Amino acid sequence: QVQLVESGGALVQAGGSLRLSCAASGNIFRIDVIGWYRHNPRELVATITTGGATDYADSVKGRFTISMDNAKNTVYLQMNGLKAEDSGVYYCNAEVTSGPPYVTRPYWGRGTRVSVSS
Repeated sequence: QVQLVESGGALVQAGGSLRLSCAASGNIFRIDVIGWYRHNPRELVATITTGGATDYADSVKGRFTISMDNAKNTVYLQMNGLKAEDSGVYYCNAEVTSGPPYVTRPYWGRGTRVSVSS
């Protein structure tokens, strides 16, 4: 089993910054891709592969930066220039290969709430 635990959500004023973290633990052979989804409405925010390739939603490009500490199996989302529309519950998602025997499946964290006041 694999667990994803998010942290860093908070109430912040518009224009402010937050840093979200998601730590993966358990039977991890390899994390293929890991990232953040936002539930308000539900959309992809940013993802990163273990090779370092990143993808961002158009709405956050230039403001958010995703990074990963492979040694710690932890992904970060640096959020700058926050807007009211960034508010929502942010979920960590990862495609993880566990084993042996080797099986790849998606995992979700329980979410961390970001509230941006205008």
